[in-house]
Amino acid sequence: MTVRRLVAIIAALAALALGGPAAAETTLRVVLHSDLKIVDPIWTTAYIVRNHGYMIYDTLFAMDAKGEIKPQMVDKYEVSKDQLTYTLTLRDGLSWHDGKPVTTEDCVASIKRWSAKDSMGQKLMGFVKDIQIVNAKTFKIVLNEPTGLVLGALGKPSSNVPFMMPKRVAETDPNTQISDFTGSGPFVFKKEEWKAGDKAVYVKFDKYKARAEPPSGLAGGKVVKVDRVEWKWIPDHQSAVNALLAGEIDYIEAVPHDLLPVVKQDANVKLVDYNPLGNQYTFRFNTLHKPFDNAKVRQAVFYAFNQEDFLKAVIGDPTYYKVCKSFFPCGSPMASTKGMDGLLESNFEKSKALLKEAGYDGTPVVLMQSTDLAVLTNLAPVAKSLLEKGGFKVDMVSMDWQTLVARRAKKDPPAAGGWNAFLTGWVAADILNPVMMGFMNASCEKAMFGWPCDKEIESLREQFARETNPMKQKTIAEAVQVRETLYPTHIPLGQWYLPISTRKNVDGIMTAPVPVFWNVTKK
Repeated sequence: MTVRRLVAIIAALAALALGGPAAAETTLRVVLHSDLKIVDPIWTTAYIVRNHGYMIYDTLFAMDAKGEIKPQMVDKYEVSKDQLTYTLTLRDGLSWHDGKPVTTEDCVASIKRWSAKDSMGQKLMGFVKDIQIVNAKTFKIVLNEPTGLVLGALGKPSSNVPFMMPKRVAETDPNTQISDFTGSGPFVFKKEEWKAGDKAVYVKFDKYKARAEPPSGLAGGKVVKVDRVEWKWIPDHQSAVNALLAGEIDYIEAVPHDLLPVVKQDANVKLVDYNPLGNQYTFRFNTLHKPFDNAKVRQAVFYAFNQEDFLKAVIGDPTYYKVCKSFFPCGSPMASTKGMDGLLESNFEKSKALLKEAGYDGTPVVLMQSTDLAVLTNLAPVAKSLLEKGGFKVDMVSMDWQTLVARRAKKDPPAAGGWNAFLTGWVAADILNPVMMGFMNASCEKAMFGWPCDKEIESLREQFARETNPMKQKTIAEAVQVRETLYPTHIPLGQWYLPISTRKNVDGIMTAPVPVFWNVTKK
């Protein structure tokens, strides 16, 4: 027996003495839908950054698998009889990754930074008279008038998520990216191992105090069952699938739909439907510059487009898509086709007639195309073709998704590095009502990139925020949708679904609108 072999046997016996196989580090290797280049989930709504946020940060409340809002960092809360004061008390034992305790000062600063950027946060703060710190663990949100938004906003599941950050970080201007990535969530970001274009690394936060109840959606006990998660970036989809089939990686978030049959045939791989409500494709206007500064020109796009062409070009298999002429996801309470008759049917003559009425002078539409995300790449070419058939001139500019994310924040004229339009996808859980739906925010300078400005939409969103009766809320949501057809901020282009692909030795994936990695095991 060689000395090397003897040393290996001794090491194995020592590991068994310390608790057996659990003493070995478990690493989960995953490929997500995009490379991680930006790491501030308040500065941007990009889903890859949201995913990063759920790794290292925590939230005061969270949405469970039934769509109900539950306490998360909050231990208990009370609402006064007049519905004007919410008293929130944090759980014991919450700490930041640097070992310092989480305090209410941190949380209040985080709420303020988040609410400056988020559509629902902005609307909530319109009702807030004051946020008062009682002590290190308790604070009060005092309202000017009752609203049902408080818990729903603080527990909203997707971009922008109200992640809690240390006060020193949360005091960063919301329009400036943070440089300190200290969180209190279940994983710690290994900044020194992060290399854009290659990988991002997260390790288990051994001092994280999970809730006692079972995990459900994004709520409940976030128990981490692996030691390390590596986000590998493999831009070539076939190479990523080959790596999954070979066991070199464990998990792919977004296998292109045309490669799913290949994945299904492998006995060692399974598909997991983690987001049953799915996603919605969307065409977003920039209302600041010609030609989309004219609402009638934007209406013409509604007539030029149809949903099926987009869905067929990207998804292909009707098993994974659904035509849905509603701004709100089909299958959700606010879904409606009110006001949508005659739209999204590629009536090119109607489109051309509207352009003529609007005095369209042939100004080209600078259309940004994302080239590196399979679920987005084919959208812009379809849009270009349909727009041109409807009478537009189009200049399609191709770039990777992270470059698009940075460029869409610019207000410069299209000829000076700005833009007129782009296409993206929203998780259904982001767009369930007109207050939550970021692209419906029409508050001018405070609105999301595209900066629509319409008093009527904002008045209706304000009414929705005040209303608590579900039937009346539905009526208001339909009124917003009708107004959207006259003052379009964006165009819904149908629903689509995409399962996660994993090796069969990976279990515990949560049913949620976001891919998260607590509760996940790797045998």
